[in-house]
Amino acid sequence: MRPDEVAPPGPSRRALLLGGAAAGLALCQPGAAWAAVEALGMRFGSHQGFTRFVVELGAGVDFSLFTLADPYRVVVDLPEVDFAPLDPHTQARGLVEQVRYGLFNPGQSRMVLDLKEPAEVLKVFTLSPRDGHPWRLVIDLAATGRNAFLAGAGPGKRVGAYSAPKPEPLLEGTPDPRQRGAGGKPIIALDPGHGGVDPGAIGVSGIHEKEITLAAARQLRQLLEATGRYKVVLTRDRDMSVRLRQRIAIARHAGADLFISLHADSIKNTGVRGLSVYTLSEDASDAEAAALAEAENKADIISGMDFSHESPEVTDILIDLAQRETMNLSARLAAKLVDSLSRDFQLLRRTHRFAGFAVLKSPDVPSVLLEMGYLSNREEERKLRTAAYRKRLMEAVVATVDRYFTQDQKAFRP
Repeated sequence: MRPDEVAPPGPSRRALLLGGAAAGLALCQPGAAWAAVEALGMRFGSHQGFTRFVVELGAGVDFSLFTLADPYRVVVDLPEVDFAPLDPHTQARGLVEQVRYGLFNPGQSRMVLDLKEPAEVLKVFTLSPRDGHPWRLVIDLAATGRNAFLAGAGPGKRVGAYSAPKPEPLLEGTPDPRQRGAGGKPIIALDPGHGGVDPGAIGVSGIHEKEITLAAARQLRQLLEATGRYKVVLTRDRDMSVRLRQRIAIARHAGADLFISLHADSIKNTGVRGLSVYTLSEDASDAEAAALAEAENKADIISGMDFSHESPEVTDILIDLAQRETMNLSARLAAKLVDSLSRDFQLLRRTHRFAGFAVLKSPDVPSVLLEMGYLSNREEERKLRTAAYRKRLMEAVVATVDRYFTQDQKAFRP
């Protein structure tokens, strides 16, 4: 493997535990730093009447947890933890289908235990180091009925001493349109899909979509800024969870003139490959587009998000149709992107597709979602892990952005 490749975590990871290490700079708190505690290992035990889950830690930490239904989950919040030392091949057992983990907010990590059926937390406790064992967080789970599970579910039923920091408030409001493109430069918002607890699609080598999208977004930012013509903002610049609503809000708060969301899909048919471009529509262009949008729109559910703090004004952004002018501009951008990509890359048939992606629902920022290929296809996944290939792909995006602003001057609102 060359040093410019994104390394796969190991073979046959698709059916194993999902995870991710936190690295980089805090999105909304530049300069903030926390001393992350190492997660040294984890294991499962199936006992008579209950399942035990143990996480070994390099130091004692406070914790708190709560349960969520549909799907059934146990959500464990901790101070920032470095999950890199964990063995991704550790098999889930008993009542646990799989475990996901990652950075949830700056300074806060989260583990999500996806359950096979409703289960109650019988015990949760920590053990101090002894007999050669490090600090341990222990969770015992026992099967229960749906009604009993629902009665104890929800963030309001949180147990444990750890006080999770309040999620960063959504950035509300849009700057004065006259501030857009300050200094004569259009503002481009780049959205690396997924992150943190939500790995996105899993490639044939075990690589996570969230890793590919972040690497591509960083390359695209560098290329756009190198032209000297654009200002660029990323919705995330590290491996952390960012709510779908927050992604839109970040772009609008920055006064973005374009929003480009980067993704990579995975499907059962490993022979399928090719790029596609999506714009917003309540009516999906086909069943595959509808299924993809439905899966992507569940990202917040996967991460165990709590929406109780969100204002109706921000929520309305996701349920109102984008303005017709914005949708038209998005369609123009998509058409130019398809044209640029068709010169050097394999595209899906009916390349420009339509679906109700939540991240495309900004009412005043032209938005597209680029599916860079299929991680389920071995050859396409190998290419996407390679910096040289991603650079060529992102160069086509830069050419598209250039054409958009030179040919559609009214799209830029100084």
